[in-house]
Amino acid sequence: MTPESTLPRVLLVDDELDFVSNLGQRLRIRGLPTLTATSGPEALASLGSEEVDVVVLDVRMPGMDGIQTLRKIKEAYPHIEVVMLTGHADLESSLEGMRFGFFDYLTKPVQIDTLVTKINDAYQRRLGNTSNTADTFSGMLKQHMIVADRLASLGELAASIAHEINNPLAIIAESTGWLKTRISRGNELPEHLESDFNLAFGKIESAVERARRISHNFLRFARNPDAVVREFDLSDLVAEVAELTGNIAAGRDVTLDISAAANSSLLASSDPFRLRQVLLNLVTNAVQAVAPGGSVSIQLHRREKEIEIAVIDNGPGIPEEDLERIFEPFFTTKPDGQGTGLGLAVSRGVVESLGGRIEVDSCPGRGCTFRVAIPQPVSVAPPSL
Repeated sequence: MTPESTLPRVLLVDDELDFVSNLGQRLRIRGLPTLTATSGPEALASLGSEEVDVVVLDVRMPGMDGIQTLRKIKEAYPHIEVVMLTGHADLESSLEGMRFGFFDYLTKPVQIDTLVTKINDAYQRRLGNTSNTADTFSGMLKQHMIVADRLASLGELAASIAHEINNPLAIIAESTGWLKTRISRGNELPEHLESDFNLAFGKIESAVERARRISHNFLRFARNPDAVVREFDLSDLVAEVAELTGNIAAGRDVTLDISAAANSSLLASSDPFRLRQVLLNLVTNAVQAVAPGGSVSIQLHRREKEIEIAVIDNGPGIPEEDLERIFEPFFTTKPDGQGTGLGLAVSRGVVESLGGRIEVDSCPGRGCTFRVAIPQPVSVAPPSL
């Protein structure tokens, strides 16, 4: 048995008392000196009075959540390594945690041997923590690989969910069609009731078709194929983005508008999947930036050798001193816990990989405009708008 003094001293933090007690006991049985806490403030108090090497921290806690606690730990005790635990496939929290310097994160229910391995790995990095540039780069690279792995897992989960949704949708559509046929063949119902039933069936079929379109879009996002440049109607793509972000806008009382030009056929030659990801990010950011009652507009313009997509909002805008930094990884103007600072950096990389560019204009207090320009297909004779 390794002497206790060489073992990592662990602080386990989770608001579920039974979980933290049982898991703490299992770690002690495996020889790890373990303290427990059931809240962020209690964890910080323990760190102020006890020697700890590794913190195992739940993401979802009432009051001071795991991300806020992580930030305070790293500010006061930068040498302590933190392993995050979550019961959700919470990509946003994992990316936010990476920005503040977590070591890794695991999803519940956690395998005890996996957790022990992660604790020991974190402790080894704690012991070898230096300012060496190579070590720092290696650590950052490892964290990026962790996130990439989680993205792949979430993609598989998304595809699975979409397939599961399609099955009951097919049953609903079939059953509705059968009922319509039975009613049309019989004469038992009064005419006004038959009319009411047909109206209800129409609403069901419309809702099923909308759900099917959403699940198919979900599948396309989840598959994340390699870049494939092809010719497509950009207006259709913008309409899809508006549909996918419509509920978010409605929930925030924000008007989402597509310009008249965007309702005309506009052929583009690019990767529609990757371009859709960029537009979803820009429109979602814009919706989140404006106050209730605000508006977001998506506009399409044809230039001499390119097509421009503009996402315009009437929110507070971006301060001038931040404009040059918004495309930097991990830089965000959102409040703590509400942004990862990766969306715009990834979007710029995608657009540039497609031979285009992304630019931003902002007028503080009056709003912001993001412009995505992509090359116009040479083979396509542009129709007049």
